[in-house]
Amino acid sequence: MGAFVVVVGHGPDLEAPDATPRLLRTLGADVRTLDLWDDGSSLFDEDGARARVLVIEAGERPDLAVAALRAMRRTSELAETPAIMTVSPRQIATFDPSSGFDDFIATPCTPVELYARIRQLEWRRSEFSTEERFKIGRLLVDCAAHDVVVDGRSIVLTAKEFALLAYVAQNRGRLLSRETLLARVWGARYEGGARTVDIHIRRLRMKLGDAFPLQTLRGAGYKLETPR
Repeated sequence: MGAFVVVVGHGPDLEAPDATPRLLRTLGADVRTLDLWDDGSSLFDEDGARARVLVIEAGERPDLAVAALRAMRRTSELAETPAIMTVSPRQIATFDPSSGFDDFIATPCTPVELYARIRQLEWRRSEFSTEERFKIGRLLVDCAAHDVVVDGRSIVLTAKEFALLAYVAQNRGRLLSRETLLARVWGARYEGGARTVDIHIRRLRMKLGDAFPLQTLRGAGYKLETPR
């Protein structure tokens, strides 16, 4: 079962010739529609069905779009799905970044621009890992080039900060004690104390912010969160 785009809006408007679902279908996207107050669980009757993104049409009523998004989030399969609001130019100033939407686009929009926004959200949420490169949400690390990028912005790290980040990421989901990190990153000949690990972790958190989902387990060590 392939992934699909969910477009939420006023029922009759979703079938208009210039409506968002038809625009996206011209690009080959699988699109499913819901009325503003429909139950999102109806989209997942088939095994393996997965929503790529929620597109909620606000028009002149961003408040209704926010309420609809909250209702969609009550469906477990949509709880973490990225969401875009389509909104009229007159209402752009009312868009609230804390509303739960990942992005917005002014209407009327072209199908190419909207689909590009969808692909961008998918990239931001995607994760992968190879021997030389790995991506954790918004964080992209290139071990071969010693590059670290967050949201498209290059982050400058010292050699030890980079080595610590790479080791923690390569052992994602495992509890790593300070002694283990000290031995693996600084080496057996290092004569300093485990406190240096805490200092470097603090620096990484300052530079990477919430793009670095590292848990501190008191008295035990650190663990990089696994995908939800």
